[in-house]
Amino acid sequence: MKKLLAVLLALMLVAGMCSALAEGEPVKLTLWTFQALHTDLYKAMQEKWNADPSKPTLEIDYQVMPYEEMHDKLTIALQSGEGAPDLVDIEINKFANYLKGDIGLAPMNEYVEPIEDHLVMSRLNNYAKDGKFYGIDHHIGATVLFYNTALLEEAGIDYTTIKTWDDFHEAGKVLLEKTGKPMVVWESADCWSVYPIVNQHGGDWLTPDGKVRMDEPVVIDTLKFMKSMLDDGTAMACPGGNTHSEEFWGWMNGGNCASVSMPFWYLDRFTNYMPDLKGKMKVAAMPLWPDGGHKSAQMGGTGTAVVASSPNVEVAKEFLAFACLSFDGCVTTWKICGFDPILKDVYGSEEMKEPNVFFDYYDQDIFAVLAGVLDDIPDTCISEYFPTASDIVKTQMAYRLVELMEDPEQIAKDCAEELRSQID
Repeated sequence: MKKLLAVLLALMLVAGMCSALAEGEPVKLTLWTFQALHTDLYKAMQEKWNADPSKPTLEIDYQVMPYEEMHDKLTIALQSGEGAPDLVDIEINKFANYLKGDIGLAPMNEYVEPIEDHLVMSRLNNYAKDGKFYGIDHHIGATVLFYNTALLEEAGIDYTTIKTWDDFHEAGKVLLEKTGKPMVVWESADCWSVYPIVNQHGGDWLTPDGKVRMDEPVVIDTLKFMKSMLDDGTAMACPGGNTHSEEFWGWMNGGNCASVSMPFWYLDRFTNYMPDLKGKMKVAAMPLWPDGGHKSAQMGGTGTAVVASSPNVEVAKEFLAFACLSFDGCVTTWKICGFDPILKDVYGSEEMKEPNVFFDYYDQDIFAVLAGVLDDIPDTCISEYFPTASDIVKTQMAYRLVELMEDPEQIAKDCAEELRSQID
């Protein structure tokens, strides 16, 4: 009987949708996000969608909320079965929370699988469970170095000669001696400094089956390197605690630091919040670890998802694929957001070479840098315990390392034990 009711309900929904389309009535969707920039992309793609007479007209209610508030509200809506949106941006550190128990998100396999050879699948794997893809990311999130070349040139340093992290540290010593300014900042209240460097080195917080890796030698060695730069002043605590704070943007905009290690999507933070550095900033690959590791690391991300209970679930899924998986959508993602799209076909295309604010600001072939690292970006283990691990890094590991400057080995062991205790 339940199956019969489900089939009848599906037929009713399809009939209702067809009736609305036949009458030319718009389909109304609600989209929640914590990042206002994303709405610029969706609105541009909505306009393209609505320009196609073969598609139903979409009216989308965009609701931008604070990060924690939106995710908390989504959790309550999915648990109660009331008040959920049709589409929602779920940040990568939170996504695993929504893949537990009865999953309230709709899989996107019919749109992903036919083109998976054209996609950077490591990004979509972050939002998958049991072979089903529940979220579509806007970008690869390849971590790079953003160098203030004007400041480095004051100290006679050519950023293109920095090949390893040891080179990076040595350049920092020269910079500090000649200008009194640090080479880099490390975050004390977030994971954007620690995690990508650990991951690039070959480490991670977890294994897919839930075993803790947070106290492995590679993690400890990476923390020791970060602390060595704090000890001699070539690195300092990030003003405001993280690289997304207005305090940091203002300080960095004043030319007070030579570099920031962040994912590729951080391009727009400079163009939007640090205008005085225009023409001074350059994008470069991460320095390499002498003892191994990778060229880069994927970091950050947002899995845009369709809520399974949406009365317009099929239209919502089609729009999400149109906005984030199509060639046009991925090119638009670059042009509006400055993200590195997940569709490999766009790279090298004429559309991606057209002048825009990012080429103007950085004055370089940004994609040449990206092309040099795409063949060596490791997977990340975004398991159901990843949100817990991230919270431990943000509240304990980063703070104890950067602000308290405690022993890296002890920090790693304590954080690993805390993570194990929460898993057990």
